[in-house]
Amino acid sequence: MPTEHPAALHLSLDGLSCGGCVNKTRRALEALDADADITIDRTSLIMVTDQRADTVIDAIGAVGFTAIPATRYRHISAMSCQGCVSNMRRAIAEVDPHAQVGGDPSNKALQVQTTLGDDALDNLLKEAGFPPSATPMKETESATEGECSPAPAETLSTDQAPTGRIKTIELALSGITCAGCVATIQTVLEHTPGVDQASVNFASRSARVKGRVDAKALIAAIEQAGYGASAVENAEALDATQRDNAKREWRRKCRDSALALVPGALLMGLMFFHHPHLAGSERLVWLGVGVLVLGVMVTAGRGFFSAAFKAVRHHQANMDLLVALGSLAAWIYSMAVVLAPALFPVMAKHLYFEAPLMIIGLISAGQALEVRSRGRTSEALRALLDLRPPTARRITDGQDEDVDVEDVQRGDQLRVRPGERIPVDGTVEEGESRVDESMLTGEPMPVIKRPGDTLSAGTVNDQGTLVYTATSVGQDTTLARIIHQVRDAQNSRPPISRLADRVAAVFVPAVMIIAVIAALVWFNLGPDPRIMHMLIVATSVLIIACPCALGLATPLSVMIGVGKGAGLGVLIRDGDALQTASRLTTLIIDKTGTLTCGTPTVQHQWHASETEAATMSPVVKALEQRSEHPLAGALLAMDGMSSCQAAPLTDVRSMTARGMEGRDAQQQWWRIGNRTLMTEHQVDLSAADAPLADWASGAPTVLYLARGRQLMALYAIRDPLRDDALSAVQRLKAEGLHLVMLTGDNATTAAAVAAELGIDDYRGDCRPEDKQQAVRDHQNKRAVVGMVGDGINDAPALALADVGFAVGTGTDVALQSAGITLMRDSLHGVVDAIALSRATLTNIRQNLWGAFGYNALGIPLAAGVLYPLTHQLLSPMAAALAMSLSSVTVVANASRLRHFHPSTTGEA
Repeated sequence: MPTEHPAALHLSLDGLSCGGCVNKTRRALEALDADADITIDRTSLIMVTDQRADTVIDAIGAVGFTAIPATRYRHISAMSCQGCVSNMRRAIAEVDPHAQVGGDPSNKALQVQTTLGDDALDNLLKEAGFPPSATPMKETESATEGECSPAPAETLSTDQAPTGRIKTIELALSGITCAGCVATIQTVLEHTPGVDQASVNFASRSARVKGRVDAKALIAAIEQAGYGASAVENAEALDATQRDNAKREWRRKCRDSALALVPGALLMGLMFFHHPHLAGSERLVWLGVGVLVLGVMVTAGRGFFSAAFKAVRHHQANMDLLVALGSLAAWIYSMAVVLAPALFPVMAKHLYFEAPLMIIGLISAGQALEVRSRGRTSEALRALLDLRPPTARRITDGQDEDVDVEDVQRGDQLRVRPGERIPVDGTVEEGESRVDESMLTGEPMPVIKRPGDTLSAGTVNDQGTLVYTATSVGQDTTLARIIHQVRDAQNSRPPISRLADRVAAVFVPAVMIIAVIAALVWFNLGPDPRIMHMLIVATSVLIIACPCALGLATPLSVMIGVGKGAGLGVLIRDGDALQTASRLTTLIIDKTGTLTCGTPTVQHQWHASETEAATMSPVVKALEQRSEHPLAGALLAMDGMSSCQAAPLTDVRSMTARGMEGRDAQQQWWRIGNRTLMTEHQVDLSAADAPLADWASGAPTVLYLARGRQLMALYAIRDPLRDDALSAVQRLKAEGLHLVMLTGDNATTAAAVAAELGIDDYRGDCRPEDKQQAVRDHQNKRAVVGMVGDGINDAPALALADVGFAVGTGTDVALQSAGITLMRDSLHGVVDAIALSRATLTNIRQNLWGAFGYNALGIPLAAGVLYPLTHQLLSPMAAALAMSLSSVTVVANASRLRHFHPSTTGEA
């Protein structure tokens, strides 16, 4: 470990789920500073470097992970007041200006979020006159004694104090209307003490927070920022809350739209046919109209004005503020003309009372359409939630009883009748049936289930009654884990979204500045009536700008793409895996269990004497039933083996790496094994030449059976190709991928399988470290490498690859090391995942280009850049219509992913 000193950066890491993530982060840091001393694991980083902390944090963020200064806790006996906290804060800030320091004097507890190491922090505190106790305070002790407050110095209540246990909290959000709101809430959550990671999803109006923090503290922080939040216990509760909120929002937006558009359209028609005369009684009439318009604005646009007021109060800027300013500007100008017409030139005496109503009405109508369209983005997740039946039929003392599925415990016996859904995971005890697993695996053919087979919650029992024992219940079922992973992935953000996030954070203030500049230019340099032109330009710029489109561009596509993947039996871990899979150039495939069935079978037999062939099976059974070699299973699975009796052999023993031998009643030795074993015992193998030549093209593993020195039989054993292996390989090639096949089998077998599948790059005799080195070699050639595997020996390579694909029937180690999990046991799932990821990223790029392009064109048009050519300005009402349609267009484009089909070329 490097020696800790002020040049050593200490960071907490999040999002690194495997060794591959660690290696990816290390490579990024080495590219930043090749001479740095780096110590890294999944949760922490110590890096001795001359680079700034924010540069290192950005480098880690660029590869898809989160880094924040480590949080350290100290017991400071000399701390008596908040003045002491301020003194310590100043001392630490001299070395780490970005450190966050908080303290609770009543409990002598100090919390510091800093890049400094333990020794450096302790030395600074000693120099400032506040030496820490000999044993650093642990997080759990801090939480027990009381929590430290961030700057400005405040002491948090017990409810707000972080607990000692890291947990994940789901929040349903309300009051967010644009990407600026998302950036505000993201910042608020990240600065809440105890929060390690926070992710806010604009499309689903939800947040996921990870850390040592209580839900009450998070809700309080969000409410203080002017938004609403409520904690939800699980995915079902969150989905129900979101649906209820969406229904209420849709009804409210429809009502507000109608309330504003009807009088706005009437006013527009009236003013088109009748030019106002601001004199005498008619002036009073228009004054009354202005008051009525204000009443409608306050009623129909109360959501905009209320949110705008909260934003100003909290020193923020969002879309609501733009709408409120634009509509108010038109109303105030019109009222000023009515109240003091003498102050305005004749050409500027125009009323715009219809403009604020049309602005509010059109934008509300657009938001209503957006809510309705956005509600369809969660259809895939909702379909998964609906798979689990509400009740189960439990067998108690021989009697069936219906119970809530939440009441089912491990070990309970359950009965499932034809046509019913499986309530929880389990193992079949009685009965035989076909089960439709397509909703989980994407495989349309029902699967036969017999005693000993496993059942998954949410699948459908087609025919026959099954009795089974529950093995996984609640959140431990396969279905619950799939839902959890899909929800996690939908809330994640791929690296491509970071530019949009940065732009969205400053978008609204920038638009307000542009509006002010445009207004000043028109007021000072524009043609008469200048004041009227100034009003139109400023209002149109404020209204046409659309941060919503930026905020929706990425999360909507990710939500739909990840949900579509779940329906295809492809589980994507996060946005980083989704984006990286779209850029793959090389795919490394482990042969056994992926391209082949993974179960060796006897494909050919040869017997020296056909009359004695029937006597061979009992001898083979007697020898191989005591063997632990994988090939023994292939021999024991031959036709007739289960029904025959094993020959009475004695002295049966294993010959390491060569085979088995045993002696019969006539004291003759029988031996079965490889050619080496035969050669050792001088068996005549000349008769084997002809059959071996016939079998050579398939490169099987051949076992020899001999009695004494006489060759009696040959068995050609091979792990057969999967039925769909060749078609899957052809699809992968069509996607433009360079394919590499690795196997632990010998080079001859590897060559035969590769030739049969048309794979030019292959390697045999591979150990786990060889597979890992193969991944590294291709990465060194600047290839973006994917790895497909299903076993423990594949886990190191899966972890190191840029994206690992684990077959769902594989080991837990392989599944945990992969970025994408295939629920069906087919290589076609890999092709589907790659095609889907490319379609999703294409869709995201289209959304981002559309959102950026709309604002890049719309704002200058609203500012009047075409006026010298057209002598026309964009009206605020046209700006409102364009703004409302921009976000609807993004939603509609993202929704096209729902129609993605893997048989296409992968384009959405």
